[in-house]
Amino acid sequence: MAITIRKLHPLFCAEIGGVDTGEPMDDTTFAEIRAALDEYSVLVFHDQSLDDERQIAFSRRFGPLEMSGLANPGRGTPFARQSNLDIATGAVIPPEDRRMVYQKGNYLWHTDSSFKAVPSLCSLLSARIVPPEGGNTEFATMRAAYDALPAEVKRKLEGLVAEHSLVYSRGTVAKGSLTPEMRAELPGAWQVMVRENPVNGCKAIYAGAHASHVVGWPREEGRAFIAWLNEFVIQPQFCYSHAWREGDLVIWDNRAVLHRATAYDTQRHKRLMQRTTVRGDGPTTAQPDHYELAAE
Repeated sequence: MAITIRKLHPLFCAEIGGVDTGEPMDDTTFAEIRAALDEYSVLVFHDQSLDDERQIAFSRRFGPLEMSGLANPGRGTPFARQSNLDIATGAVIPPEDRRMVYQKGNYLWHTDSSFKAVPSLCSLLSARIVPPEGGNTEFATMRAAYDALPAEVKRKLEGLVAEHSLVYSRGTVAKGSLTPEMRAELPGAWQVMVRENPVNGCKAIYAGAHASHVVGWPREEGRAFIAWLNEFVIQPQFCYSHAWREGDLVIWDNRAVLHRATAYDTQRHKRLMQRTTVRGDGPTTAQPDHYELAAE
């Protein structure tokens, strides 16, 4: 049976029906899903039978997976765990714990792994435990936002490169949330500021909270321009908010959308989301011998 596709937003995002990503899938069905990701940028699946093993198996069909680093409780595994629950005991983590302070960075509009020399293709987030209220994930289409830019801004963007840094973005939330070892593990990356989908040729702004400054520009001028772009992208007409229910899987194209978590009561309610992240094909631009923020 062919999958069904129902648009959830006029500009992007679709609900995919008629398939369980936790079960074996033929190549034709997967090809339909992969094509839908290129077209809609965000795909929503309900009532999936995923566990960790099945999620890894399905995610690998999109490409090689990133391994989580020191900053995430899932370090050394393909999972970036998003949860207020201790991985060993299952107890609720106190709000002042470094792990919860670090997760506040997820409330910033961002694109996953743009601070790596090879940024990610897409992310797959599955809902294992969902709070009864709050905790939505919101998405903003950088592709439709690019199309809506004034012509002079599009011309200004062509050829620009920005330095992306987890140290920078987490520093805007809380100083000291990254240890020296975490900072050394992720020194930063240079990324083009316009990305083009190789399948359909659609262009997208490439910015978000990890984008620190424009390479070759005065620091504050570049940051002001990036801030303007980010505000442009997250206008209401470009956004979709996903209210989770257990068993949901959402896949998003990190080349084409920003996303952010939204708040919930982390002391009263439990939440466990498992994210797998698919590595991209390669760098978006040549990388320097050293990154400017890492040298500071």
